[in-house]
Amino acid sequence: MSQVEIVKVPTRILTDKDDIVDAIEKFAAKVGGVGPDDVVSVAESVVAVTQGMVVRPEDLNISIWAKIFCRVFPDEGSLASPHGLQSLFDAEGTLRVIVSLGIGFLAMPFKRGVFYQLAGYQAALIDEVTGTMPPFDKHIVYGPKDPQKVVEAIKSRFGCYGAMIADANDLHRCRVVGASNGLEAEEAAKLLLDNPFGNASQKVPIVIIKGFGKYIKNK
Repeated sequence: MSQVEIVKVPTRILTDKDDIVDAIEKFAAKVGGVGPDDVVSVAESVVAVTQGMVVRPEDLNISIWAKIFCRVFPDEGSLASPHGLQSLFDAEGTLRVIVSLGIGFLAMPFKRGVFYQLAGYQAALIDEVTGTMPPFDKHIVYGPKDPQKVVEAIKSRFGCYGAMIADANDLHRCRVVGASNGLEAEEAAKLLLDNPFGNASQKVPIVIIKGFGKYIKNK
């Protein structure tokens, strides 16, 4: 069976002045480039940063509802602060989020995660301050916009087997935010459970899964 190799792609700090596809091309060339059987995976928070999908907490107008309802979220979550929850209100609508909270609470004895299914795309993706690399650790970072468009652009540029935007963490979890058409995304995500990304001082927002196409064909 063909084996895959996880290749980390270090970069400088990427900002909203960068195009993520151009950045992949520039920095991947330094580690051997991208081949036709490879999958390019990018950390979702860094894609969002390059799109300007960030807001400073002090620029938010915090509502009484954000101050009240943030208390129902676990302390370690991004929505547990008034600023984090207000950013979700601004993105998805206050009424939608509050109604989703009520339905999610009622559904909790029967099914977990209902709130995140109902509250909108950004509910599970918002990173509170310190959630990404400096200097954006002082910002709230939303999930990326048009993730499907981004991954298809990456695949088209490099002619690779596939591309994906991933939200990996140190709890051995990897959420697929966007995946190019035809990519066995959940299989690729399993290979990223050890979170090879480094969004802090490591500056490793890009990972290439080398030989993934051959791996799937021989699996």
